[in-house]
Amino acid sequence: MKLGYARVSTRDQNLDLQVDALKRAGCERIYQDVASGSKTERPALAELLGQLRAGDVLVIWKLDRMGRSLAHLVELVGDLVTRKVGLLSLNDPIDTTSAQGRLVFNLFASLAEFERELIRERTQAGLSAARARGRVGGRPKGLSSQAEATAMAAETLYRERRLSVNAITQKLHVSKSTLYSYLRHRGVKIGPYERPHKARPGTQTEASRGIMTATVLLSLRIENNSKFVRGKKRAMESIERYLLKGYAAKLRPSGEYDLKIPYRTNDDLDKTMDELLIEIAREADLRNCFSESEACLEGTDRSW
Repeated sequence: MKLGYARVSTRDQNLDLQVDALKRAGCERIYQDVASGSKTERPALAELLGQLRAGDVLVIWKLDRMGRSLAHLVELVGDLVTRKVGLLSLNDPIDTTSAQGRLVFNLFASLAEFERELIRERTQAGLSAARARGRVGGRPKGLSSQAEATAMAAETLYRERRLSVNAITQKLHVSKSTLYSYLRHRGVKIGPYERPHKARPGTQTEASRGIMTATVLLSLRIENNSKFVRGKKRAMESIERYLLKGYAAKLRPSGEYDLKIPYRTNDDLDKTMDELLIEIAREADLRNCFSESEACLEGTDRSW
């Protein structure tokens, strides 16, 4: 039995020429597709290949109507030969039902294999030349310098256990999965994590005994590094949201921020303020800005 296959790329094109030629060739049934030659999915072709039986002949108007490429065409015809199905192209010297047609097709198959070998050789030569110049492909190993700094900060905050996991992710602007990846990279054992508890009014827990609260006044100025940068507003929003909000910051009429800093010892207070000022400078730098900040303990001459 002869089965025909016709294809055009767009609906603007007409299948009549191919269909008429296939009918004249004696095809009992003709399958038609409207699809680009580069597409893998062609419903009519898939149905046709499923209907073919040993001894049948697949008739096409031209080779490029069936295969996406020479390699794809060779693969399809190889499958047909295995199933003892012939292929006849009306406008090419291809007829696998004859010895001459099989010879021509084998030449095409050899050319396709030669093409694949050339591509493989060019790829390997390009990779070797790149390696000789110090360029290695693939995903970069390890973390960038900025990510390494974030991972170190994540480790410090996680080990201190003063902030919850959610608070740490907000402070570092990362997701939970990224936070845990950074911790694993730093060799931190991840286990049950106790979140900080707020004491109920009128009660006092072991953790809260000895904790004092300092009122610190923060003077803060953020400016763009150049007139071509517009990160000042976003930098200020991030600093207020992620860094100052945790200290119940309130903006006074004088323009200073009123911060409530918990601490046990003077060294704790110094450490907290130093870290806060560093974080403010880092956040401004991420937005291509610079910061000028100064903090003082209300009612004293102590400053940072």
